[in-house]
Amino acid sequence: MTSDSGGTTRFMPVTDGQNNAADIIEHVYRALQAKGYDPVTQLVGYLITGDPTYITSHNSARSMITRLERDEIVEEVVRVYLKRLDA
Repeated sequence: MTSDSGGTTRFMPVTDGQNNAADIIEHVYRALQAKGYDPVTQLVGYLITGDPTYITSHNSARSMITRLERDEIVEEVVRVYLKRLDA
């Protein structure tokens, strides 16, 4: 994160492990589905609160999601969403 002279804060893109973030999000999504949870609701709960108990421990999903910073998850989700707008 950096600030320019105008006071705007810029997040620098995460370049290391971009695919890793996508892989982790997909793994967590699948684990939540497998346990019968609504993945969107559970992931939103985790992103808002930071409480890892929103994520199942099934298939090590909870430990995997906590390897990422929450802003990395949001960045990846926004990146994929916006990419679809250009397609």
